[in-house]
Amino acid sequence: MIRAVLTRAVVLVPVLGLGLLAVGGCASSPSQGYAFDSTYDSGVRSVAVPVFENKTYAVGVEVELTEAIIKEIQRSTPMVVTRAGRADSELRGVIRSAQIRSLANDSITGLTQTMSYKLSVDFEWIDARTGKPIVARKSFASADVFVPAQPTGERIETGRHATAQRLARDIVAELRETW
Repeated sequence: MIRAVLTRAVVLVPVLGLGLLAVGGCASSPSQGYAFDSTYDSGVRSVAVPVFENKTYAVGVEVELTEAIIKEIQRSTPMVVTRAGRADSELRGVIRSAQIRSLANDSITGLTQTMSYKLSVDFEWIDARTGKPIVARKSFASADVFVPAQPTGERIETGRHATAQRLARDIVAELRETW
């Protein structure tokens, strides 16, 4: 009998101690430590995302990037995407550059094995109620790698799509409150 009570005590004391540490480690605000609250501004509930302006020769990349940003906002934030004039905020941007760069060549043939597709944008997230910027970034860039060499034979569009997806995740991550 005493052995059973001691066994339970040996098991329960560490479990209760860990539970108390977990509760003690949480804060009500994400800026003060671990928290279960959203890290996005709770005052902004909706966002309009007009098609980014494209200052490059990469036709269609503006639509692909804007679509990726809208899907990322819907997937990972509590905000609702709506049209301009009805939203609390607006996310505007300009694609400044789209670059393709060779990263690795075959040592025998000299043909390109791996390439990088890089997009650079300027964007600002504006509070539509006050007209003031919440977040603004210049020359914000992301890149991704694709393999045009055989047997993979990926097309440039594969690299562009992957880069647009990565840049969308990075831009939406920048919309979080300042830590």
